[in-house]
Amino acid sequence: MPHIVHHTDYMAAEIGTARMVETGQGFEAGSYQSFTLTFTAGRFGMDDTGSIRLVHRFASDMPAVQFTDPKAPNYVTAEASNGAVLDLNYNPRLNMRPWGKTLTVSVTRGFLAPGDTITLRLGDRRGGSPGIRLQTFAEDRFEFRVLADVFACFNWALLPDQPWISIIPGPAETWRAVLPTLRRAAEPFSLSLRADDRWGNPSGQVTGRFRLRASRPVQGLPELFEWPAGARAHRIEGLRAEAGDLSITLLDEAGTPLVESNPLRLVPAAELLPFYADMHGQSDETIGTNSARRLAEYARDLAFIDAMCHQGNDFQITADFWRDLNKLTADFNQDGRFVFFPGYEWSGNTALGGDRNVVLKEEGRILHRSCHALVEDLSDANQDALDVRALHAALRAEGNALCLPHVGGRYANLGYAHDKTLERSVEVHSDWGTFDWLVEDAFAAGGRVGIAANSDGHKGRQGASHPGASLFGAYGGLTCYLAKGLSREALWDAMLWRRQYATTGALRAHCDAWLQLEAPAALHRDDPALGGAAVGTTAKAGLGAILSGASGEAAEFGFELAAATPVERIEIRNRTRLLETWRPYAPADLGRRIRILWEGSEYRGRGRETMWRGALRLVGATWRDVRPINRFNLDRCFEADAQGLRFEGVTTGGFMGVEAVLDGPGGTLEIETNLVTATLPLDEIGHQDRVFEAGGLGRRIRAFRLPDVNPHRAIRLSRRLTLRRDEDNAFYIRATFEDGNVLWSSPIYVINDLEAGD
Repeated sequence: MPHIVHHTDYMAAEIGTARMVETGQGFEAGSYQSFTLTFTAGRFGMDDTGSIRLVHRFASDMPAVQFTDPKAPNYVTAEASNGAVLDLNYNPRLNMRPWGKTLTVSVTRGFLAPGDTITLRLGDRRGGSPGIRLQTFAEDRFEFRVLADVFACFNWALLPDQPWISIIPGPAETWRAVLPTLRRAAEPFSLSLRADDRWGNPSGQVTGRFRLRASRPVQGLPELFEWPAGARAHRIEGLRAEAGDLSITLLDEAGTPLVESNPLRLVPAAELLPFYADMHGQSDETIGTNSARRLAEYARDLAFIDAMCHQGNDFQITADFWRDLNKLTADFNQDGRFVFFPGYEWSGNTALGGDRNVVLKEEGRILHRSCHALVEDLSDANQDALDVRALHAALRAEGNALCLPHVGGRYANLGYAHDKTLERSVEVHSDWGTFDWLVEDAFAAGGRVGIAANSDGHKGRQGASHPGASLFGAYGGLTCYLAKGLSREALWDAMLWRRQYATTGALRAHCDAWLQLEAPAALHRDDPALGGAAVGTTAKAGLGAILSGASGEAAEFGFELAAATPVERIEIRNRTRLLETWRPYAPADLGRRIRILWEGSEYRGRGRETMWRGALRLVGATWRDVRPINRFNLDRCFEADAQGLRFEGVTTGGFMGVEAVLDGPGGTLEIETNLVTATLPLDEIGHQDRVFEAGGLGRRIRAFRLPDVNPHRAIRLSRRLTLRRDEDNAFYIRATFEDGNVLWSSPIYVINDLEAGD
């Protein structure tokens, strides 16, 4: 890993040593453990007010430690061998990035002589504590990084040998079966299988024999197979089937269903095929987890995606790592199997443009950093782009580059700059949350953009990015590109055309959308405001297309969806206008199943997370079959009984909530939370949302009713929509599924002349 100095190197070898008793392999992710770490003072001892620091990476979701309750989780103690008085303090942002989470043990009275020790017990169980909960995601080398300030001058030395453990997945709990979503009939396809532990890590503890059952005949599909010993996933290749919709169910040997795959639509012919990508993730060379190589292996072999891009923060990428990363992308890139684009995250301050992913078509390109904040070698500082306008200018001049504005720690400030050549899409969803407002920002800036979703994951799980127990608040997304094949060239073409749709939660769903005009209009790949000519004319266009010179007052907008989970609602939108909310059931179809959701965020920037705490109480009624929706952090309270629910949760633009079945008519719902207090007769929960606003950015509680059974997993629908003449038309859908996931189609644009939006 590239070395970035965060500390003094002065005589570090003689400052002291750190040793831990419980080293070794195989500590289960998210489990409670106890560790004893001993610091032994070296040649200089430790002066009065000196200290040691135990630091963890930003990405780690180990909880904050506590020093007051010996019976509670995460209790930590420290003692000096000579009786010196020690003080303990925890601060999640005290040390330099990426090692920000800091436990400090200070000598407040006395000193240490050479050979004296400080014994630090992490998860001290002697008073009844269950221990300290480990981070919820697997890591090859989780380091208990120890620094020491033995001279009491607030300059810490990194000790030469660091204790570490390996964190591994737990037992299998949730099964995944993944098929492509559309392929040509009689051409080969693959079925990919895995089982995740309770925290979303693909488990290596699967054993035994399993059965497969297809909804229609599949050549090459075994009826019975043995799971490979120790494998975290299993892939069955060379399958074939005739035209039609297909799903495959995984069963245990006794015939009990474990999971049904997403549907695969097989068609006689298709020019474009869907390929799933996660173009946004980091590894431990910057602020993520595990190496970039391991990240790519996870994406390809465990998340089952087709393409990726590594997006390390530019101000942490050294010249050595940039060379290594370019070699890695070239080594992994394999047409027809897996596409790996080179790239980096331009991480400028919000006032200067905010976060942009830079995706490059080939290796060997210049790294235009937003700054050298954590890179000491300034030999290439003349290549920096200190604001996003300078970045845009450099990339336009060099060619074969795209920018993806997104929301991370910083958010993309499209009001400061938006480049129509480079910024073909915006990212509306990631581990950080859901950000429909960024699409609206793009519209306001004159953008004609596609919609993307990725993970921006820091936990080493690109393509299947469970948020764990952090404040990220959302399961990462995927972008499905419609391309002529699986290659850099074909996917690049799809990105230029904005031929894509976006999903949350690594959802695989078939989606198509089209616009039928009354007469042919000019078809553009590039925004016509750039001055280029149309590529042809058409009366029917698909995802991401830009049409100009359209005649007539209206057009037919159509779409189709197919997923493994029922559709809850579909919003049909034109730019920022909601034209229709369509549900696949009528008020007469409603039953006793209700949903109560809480959603939204505090505001756009850092600290956007909204913490929800409270209770739902039923008065004069009871419910059953209570289940959470989008509850990813299992540390947070979700305690249900027949009369209600106590809960805690975090939302960052998306939603979480509860579904339950009422036992009868009548009764009242009482909502009492830190943000909303309300009373609602249960009989008034119906087809339309009952909404209780809570300020912030889209922050609210919603309640609505569903049919007892919703069979609608495949939808095909069209609407005749009026073409606006006062601004661009941008027709797209936002579909919500019953499993809590969301899908966005990229807009189809109808503009009225070549100067529009210039």
